[in-house]
Amino acid sequence: MKLDEMYLSLGVSPAVYQYGENVLKALRERFDAVDAVAEYNQAKVLGAMQKNRVSAACFAATTGYGYDDMGRETLEKVYADIFHTEAALVRPQITCGTHALAVALSANLLPGDELLSPVGAPYDTLEEVIGIRPSKCSLKEYGVSYRQVDLLPNGGFDWDGIRAAINDKTKLVTIQRSKGYATRPTFSVRQIGELISFIKSVKPGLNVMVDNCYGEFVDTIEPSDVGADMTVGSLIKNPGGGLAPIGGYIVGTEACVSRCAFRLSAPGLGQEVGANLGILPAFYQGLFLAPTVVAGALKGAIFAANIYEKLGFRVVPNATEPRHDIIQAVELRSPEAMSAFCHGIQAAAPVDSYVLPEPWAMPGYDAEVIMAAGAFVQGSSIELSADGPIREPYAVYFQGGLTWYHAKLGILLSLQKLVEKGLATI
Repeated sequence: MKLDEMYLSLGVSPAVYQYGENVLKALRERFDAVDAVAEYNQAKVLGAMQKNRVSAACFAATTGYGYDDMGRETLEKVYADIFHTEAALVRPQITCGTHALAVALSANLLPGDELLSPVGAPYDTLEEVIGIRPSKCSLKEYGVSYRQVDLLPNGGFDWDGIRAAINDKTKLVTIQRSKGYATRPTFSVRQIGELISFIKSVKPGLNVMVDNCYGEFVDTIEPSDVGADMTVGSLIKNPGGGLAPIGGYIVGTEACVSRCAFRLSAPGLGQEVGANLGILPAFYQGLFLAPTVVAGALKGAIFAANIYEKLGFRVVPNATEPRHDIIQAVELRSPEAMSAFCHGIQAAAPVDSYVLPEPWAMPGYDAEVIMAAGAFVQGSSIELSADGPIREPYAVYFQGGLTWYHAKLGILLSLQKLVEKGLATI
């Protein structure tokens, strides 16, 4: 069977397949650049594992308190070396990215302190963590105030506004690298570095946390290389390589990370407890594979941007811009088009491909959300998925694909569904 016939058997028409092949012809140079970054990061990960003498003994399961867990302690040293930080906290007890961020914030803010976001509103699920939307156990409930400085209309930093917002109460600054459910550009590591330098020039000693979700291994440097005191993320996104079944990480200064460990477990216990329950092999192997998995997801994002921009849809980033995370936003202009797109992504899944995603009231969001995610790990954003809130501008956020070929199929099927509904014309 020829390749186009294989795609036809999976639901991609000859016209859509050929349109995709025509788009791909111009992307070879972009893909080569993605592979070069992946090669560098693969060497970085391998070097950290070799330096810390990862061995088969590191894969042994621990239970109960998890005292003297060599595999856990070694993995955290590996993460610290990859991110060039003093310390790391990498645990299955961290359930998701929002949890990791909540731990980092609550551990390093005390009653009377103020949290500042110099990049506008945070991702939806952090609104309740902070207390922008009321919630039990929010930072606001514990006496931590919040202030934000919106980005300028051109997406740039409001330097004067940021300077004016920093005051005696400001104790922690949070920077969200990726766009979340917004259509602003994702920040490059170098932009984040410029922002951190400016913040610390205004108030030396101020701690800065970067939400690094969706950005790991996209570049050869990370926010921790440009001054972040804490860099935080989820293992069911980039660094888990699609194999980690749960978990999150916090890397940074010893002072910040140790407080996070006490907040995650209990005062006096810190990093000394936390059994691995036998999932460390997936953490290690997923991290080892992460650079190449992220490369596949990046190729998928670039392909999606080029596919949809040429059809007249607004895409963020656009078809030619540099990539700083794995997320591709596509403004589809209607709820019907969002549903069709997500139906195509779901139809490409290895798990639950027969399911039709529908909008629903997901916990932590202020609008109904539609989500296509036929993943091996529930909610794994490094696997092929697409989601978005049912609100203007009706943008869907595509990400992932454990392999480039799977991402390609998902994008073609998303277009196929739009064509079949008369919502796109090729």
